[in-house]
Amino acid sequence: MTAAIRENKDAIDELINTFTKGWKTARMPKVDLAILRLAVGEILYQEALPPQVSINEAVNIAKKYSTEESGKFINGVLGAIVREKTDER
Repeated sequence: MTAAIRENKDAIDELINTFTKGWKTARMPKVDLAILRLAVGEILYQEALPPQVSINEAVNIAKKYSTEESGKFINGVLGAIVREKTDER
């Protein structure tokens, strides 16, 4: 999985930037950015894993290693990405 994230980092960051208002990847706390990159990579490149599982894991990691607000932020960003991905199908 990390290879897919590493190979597609620019595309993942661009997608994250599309769904964050006022928080571009360059300004995000590094922990939150790492969590978002991992979850977006799972959502986009690991079809066997349901998106809700990736979102739930990302939110729980954010609550543990970042802040409660980070969990809400990550949930919102990932939810928007999944909704758009679903609409594209």
